[in-house]
Amino acid sequence: MDEDHSYRRIEMTVLMTPDMANFAGRVHGGSILKLLDQVAYACAARYSGSYVVTVSVDQVVFHEPLYVGELATFLASINYTGTSSMEVGIRVMAENIQARSERHVMTCYFTMVAVDEHGRPHRVPKFTPTTPIEQRRWKAAQLRRELRREVERRSLDIRLHPDELASEQHSQEANQ
Repeated sequence: MDEDHSYRRIEMTVLMTPDMANFAGRVHGGSILKLLDQVAYACAARYSGSYVVTVSVDQVVFHEPLYVGELATFLASINYTGTSSMEVGIRVMAENIQARSERHVMTCYFTMVAVDEHGRPHRVPKFTPTTPIEQRRWKAAQLRRELRREVERRSLDIRLHPDELASEQHSQEANQ
């Protein structure tokens, strides 16, 4: 694939409807998560030209609620590529149609992996960041990747050795 940057981005706008509402009258977080996953899939599949699966989701923090009747715009881009994986950054903007106002609701990151017809990971086109924004996003994605690996390692330690880790922590706190 050429370095055609149009294949790295996707934008989707969805009207928030009553069937998406929770008991508080706001759009249910699960409805937003489903849309985020669909946007991440569309962005990564379009870029890689293949079927993709979700491997991880990072930093899903709802800064503000979405309300029924608002337009939610999902702005997605490929921030980083590995051998078979891609980080998709998604910024969500909410638009109050009547007030003609817009606000940032959240930004999150999906790691997607391209797979072949047998479900095995396969190579994706290499993305080389060229603009300052692309370079910043690339570097931030590398840091998130390292952090995910560290969290995985520490989580495994916690699952396998919780008593040892708890006693180490208590010892450290007692020495402070």
